[in-house]
Amino acid sequence: MLLALFSTALSAEVTTSVEKDTGLRGWTWQESGVSLQLVQRLPDQTRAFFQGRGFSTEDADTIGRACVFQTIFRNDGKQLLDYDVDQWQVVQGGKSRSVVTREQWDILWKQRGATQAARIAMRWSLLPTQQQFKPGDYNWGMSSYGLPPGAHFDLSVEVMLDGQRVSATINDIECAVDRAL
Repeated sequence: MLLALFSTALSAEVTTSVEKDTGLRGWTWQESGVSLQLVQRLPDQTRAFFQGRGFSTEDADTIGRACVFQTIFRNDGKQLLDYDVDQWQVVQGGKSRSVVTREQWDILWKQRGATQAARIAMRWSLLPTQQQFKPGDYNWGMSSYGLPPGAHFDLSVEVMLDGQRVSATINDIECAVDRAL
């Protein structure tokens, strides 16, 4: 009961878009001056990006098949924004799982013996796991959801606005299919 006093489920606006030249889809959640935009990345696009940063073909394929999105987070509101991707949930088929974060990827790359340069490149390519934005701040990077190409899921997000927990769900997000442009 006490949690209900300090947590708000936002009736956020979610819009979708389709990029005219590529057909890639996007989802944008907006509320109280905060926006989170997810834009599909083709698996081939992601593979090429990470091969160009020192990952082996096999490791780049692992990333490419992990449902990667270009992610843009903005605070155009008047409140302090904090987020922690570890608090977000990927919901598919009635089951929840965590978003695959920088830290989780780094564990895998250490186990597989990826070079330090490749691991650093990936870390800097991904959206930070935790971040605080003052009004006017923004950041972007990739986010990955650990699902196969073409999979659909809902994303439950939590943020803190001036210390108040708010949550929203972006429904029916689709991982890009594995195709060339």
